[in-house]
Amino acid sequence: MTSINEQPIPAARPVIGEDEIEAAVRVLRSGRVVQGPEVAAFEEGFSHLVDGRHCVAVNSGTSALHLLLLALGIGPGDEVIVPSFSFAASANAVRLVGADVVFADIEPGSFGLDPAAVEAAITPRTAAIMPVHLYGHPAAMDKLMPIAEKHKLAVVEDACQAHAAALNGTPVGAFGAGGTFSFYPTKNMHSLEGGMVSTADAELARTLRLLRNQGMEQRYANEIVGANMRMTDVSAAVGRVQLGKLEGWTEQRRANAAYLDAHITAPSVTTPPVAEGARHIYHQYTVRVRGDRDAAMAKLTEAGVGNAVYYPTPIHRLKPYWEPDQKAGRTWDLPETEKAAAEVVSLPVHPSLTEGDLERIVTAVNSLGENL
Repeated sequence: MTSINEQPIPAARPVIGEDEIEAAVRVLRSGRVVQGPEVAAFEEGFSHLVDGRHCVAVNSGTSALHLLLLALGIGPGDEVIVPSFSFAASANAVRLVGADVVFADIEPGSFGLDPAAVEAAITPRTAAIMPVHLYGHPAAMDKLMPIAEKHKLAVVEDACQAHAAALNGTPVGAFGAGGTFSFYPTKNMHSLEGGMVSTADAELARTLRLLRNQGMEQRYANEIVGANMRMTDVSAAVGRVQLGKLEGWTEQRRANAAYLDAHITAPSVTTPPVAEGARHIYHQYTVRVRGDRDAAMAKLTEAGVGNAVYYPTPIHRLKPYWEPDQKAGRTWDLPETEKAAAEVVSLPVHPSLTEGDLERIVTAVNSLGENL
């Protein structure tokens, strides 16, 4: 039970400090608030996280996925292989361009797409693979990229939770045809709201810039059909401040995770493994709980330790996907996905944690014991 003098430890804590406030006010006072010099500077700065790739800022991570699929020409008649164990936006973006979602199972350790399951899911209609770098752990890109190359498929990286994660020295967002990032307030860095697409292809980057701005590069000279998915300069200014702090925050998250790894000993709890060569940036510190997960979460909450499940319902079981599949007689065999959805719990790992917070988290988790 939480002491009267102890505040609950939140599962996540977005940072909006004086630096971010000053940056936003500076832009507001300038009068240049929509896709101006701050957006361009943010794009240039972010490119250093993705091996110098072209970066195109947009208004959300979902928009980033949506526009990248559009720019790649993926649409009706195409299939995109997606993990069901992810936030719904991963699959929603595919549906929004009119393509069909094909779900593949995940690896139990990284929670990323299982390369063998991906290869088994490929059909003549497959146009792309969408690996999701879930919780900040890179997917098995060393195995997925050769599969994509063999079958001539585009790779669309959903790196919305994985800013500065890497595999064997290559940052996420620098493997496929394009990578996408989210700057929602609970992410490892944010811009109040926003997203980014990274790509090595200059023509693809230009198409993305047209798509985000009603198909225009010059005002009223529309070249293609586009939309308004621009990032504001206020958001970009906040993002630039956060980008400058990202590495320090990342190392603090990794240090916090290392402490939890070393001190959590409850037999009913499995700490998150890290694949060889992977740089996990711990957007979430996600454990597996054996037994009654609801009871475990209730005990953690009573002890003042924030916790959450990401994601309790796999995408293929959500109404917009489940009902059409049932009508079509389509079923998905995703045992690792189902197991993960039933077992995962995310614990606080954010850089605002104190040493005392970490000790409290460990004490609460270890009190869960062997069986629940």
